[in-house]
Amino acid sequence: MKGLTKRQQAVLKFIKSYIASHKFPPTIREVAEHFDISVKGSYDHIKALEKKKYIKCNVNRSRAIEVILDEDKSDGTIVQVPVLGNVAAGKPLFADENFEGVVKVPEQYIGNGKHFALNVKGESMQDAGIMDGDIAIINHQNYADNGDIIVAVIDEAVTLKRFFKEKNRIMLKAENKAFPPIYSQNIRILGKLSYLIRKYE
Repeated sequence: MKGLTKRQQAVLKFIKSYIASHKFPPTIREVAEHFDISVKGSYDHIKALEKKKYIKCNVNRSRAIEVILDEDKSDGTIVQVPVLGNVAAGKPLFADENFEGVVKVPEQYIGNGKHFALNVKGESMQDAGIMDGDIAIINHQNYADNGDIIVAVIDEAVTLKRFFKEKNRIMLKAENKAFPPIYSQNIRILGKLSYLIRKYE
């Protein structure tokens, strides 16, 4: 990581690791807490990384840090992921599975497997860093572990929620207290959240 101080390298490594494990970036405060430094110190490191073009971020929004692909650290493989319509991050939205084009994603970010993309609509997953207007890259699979963020079909509608299997039913939990959980004994899992794409105006 030419041009970075040891602390900046550590901050960048933490951001990448956090995104890999949580599927969304850390806040400036979470970076500060991890390194036991002030929020101002965390902000300064993040701005330095942005100035050196390792990341880009919008400090006026929470969880708005994006790692920029460094071409010399990648084999350059780009995957074209089909966009299949909308997914609700609020009330379930009728699935429009018409092909809407493709998004191009570095293979290193999503790994192997079959993927598809859906446009996120609504605010029920905002506390997990998933915002209205994001593009969710989904790893196609028909199973999930407790706590996974999944895309599921309920009564012909598609929704993005956190999955929990209870004794006699499935709970799909929103990440926004304004939205109650959805309970069902009959859901179809389409896949697990793998990556998010966010556009900035």
